[in-house]
Amino acid sequence: MEIRTIGDVKIAVMESKFDSSIAKDEEAALIGLIQGGAGKVIGDLSGTEYISSAGLRILLLGAKTLQASGGRFVLCCLRPYVHEIFETAGFTRIFDIYDSEKDALKSFGK
Repeated sequence: MEIRTIGDVKIAVMESKFDSSIAKDEEAALIGLIQGGAGKVIGDLSGTEYISSAGLRILLLGAKTLQASGGRFVLCCLRPYVHEIFETAGFTRIFDIYDSEKDALKSFGK
């Protein structure tokens, strides 16, 4: 996971294959980011071609952890196949999902 910063917003760029083989590392990076004080996080899935249930679980954990601390976690740039997985799993009702990073940043007032 690559982390970028724009103002007070952290952008977590997810891997191309987000599954159990990298789940522990991605979870540690995301939770570490949140525990490090990030209150506004964008999950950028522009390069993610595949996401498994392990990847979905990590995103949900990140969102719940941020919400519990008064923060907000949004997603952007889902590829069609990944978006279909989110729809099937009901995650499109859980997450705020934006078409672009620019739109996601605007949701934070940037």
